[in-house]
Amino acid sequence: MLALSKTADGVGGIALTEHDVPNPGPGEFRLKVAAAGICGTDMQIYHWAPRMARRMALPRILGHEVSGVVEAVGANVTRVALGDHVSLESHIYCGECVPCKRDRAHLCDATRYPGIDIDGAFASHIAVPESIAWKNPKDLPHEDAAMLEPFGIAVHACLEGSGVKDQSVLVNGCGPIGLMAVAASRALGAETIIAADPNPLRRAQALKSGADHAFDPTTIDLVAAIADVTDNVGVDAAIEFSGQPNGFRASIEAVCKGGDFRLVGAPAHPLEIDLTRWLLRCPRIINIHGRRIWESWEASTRLVQDGAIDLAPIRSHVLPLSEGMRGFDLILKGEALKPILIPD
Repeated sequence: MLALSKTADGVGGIALTEHDVPNPGPGEFRLKVAAAGICGTDMQIYHWAPRMARRMALPRILGHEVSGVVEAVGANVTRVALGDHVSLESHIYCGECVPCKRDRAHLCDATRYPGIDIDGAFASHIAVPESIAWKNPKDLPHEDAAMLEPFGIAVHACLEGSGVKDQSVLVNGCGPIGLMAVAASRALGAETIIAADPNPLRRAQALKSGADHAFDPTTIDLVAAIADVTDNVGVDAAIEFSGQPNGFRASIEAVCKGGDFRLVGAPAHPLEIDLTRWLLRCPRIINIHGRRIWESWEASTRLVQDGAIDLAPIRSHVLPLSEGMRGFDLILKGEALKPILIPD
């Protein structure tokens, strides 16, 4: 089968490769891939971020945002059956550690990932443990179902803490998940939504997805702009996706006293932080990691299935797998939101 893999260390090193169709082992099933999305983690692998370089054995088929149809099952599989339409939770959790036993499997101590620790979904087939299968309604388009995994992060971020209903919300960093958070905030009843991103394509889509304001933080004082919009109160919830030091600082400064600072994208390097100022403002600091399994999936699927959210505008390109490198290039050039790959 044709696949898109990381074949060499360093920046780039991604190529089309040929592999045997995998056979599922005990407790596993084989998914015939219908659609798979390129995400920020795949871009980190492209740039060979240090944490990826430490753990990945190459070559490795990439991709973990996926939807498809169950084609074969191994021994003792009970959660899925032949013909089921399935998306994958990307956290392969152990089920035995303390977080798992406390219903926090998204924080599993031994988490493994398709596309990093095992071969991923940029191929015609993938074999995975049945524990990470999420069964979709069969009338849900695969292109939408492949986006449920990242959408679940956005929904998780919007539902944590004080939520977003009747609140003012800052979404700082409008990559695909940030844009999904804008749309989710609107669908979940936010009163005012402020988006911030340097990319004009992303700002334009943020407004279409429901933002009331979209600012370029590289050309204005973002904190001052938010103060103006909120009558100097600040936002009830700031959701930080950018992973940039300036974005981190602006987001925390933009939160009202006692409001929520929800961290999704962390800076790559340690920051110096004025904890005295944090203490005086008393924001609630909430870290968002992945999705709650399976609560986030239930909420996300319902929003899409009921028509409260349309993911199609964020799906900027649909490409055959054989042109997968073009999807990476479009992201690198800032010309794509979410490319989806379809097996040839």
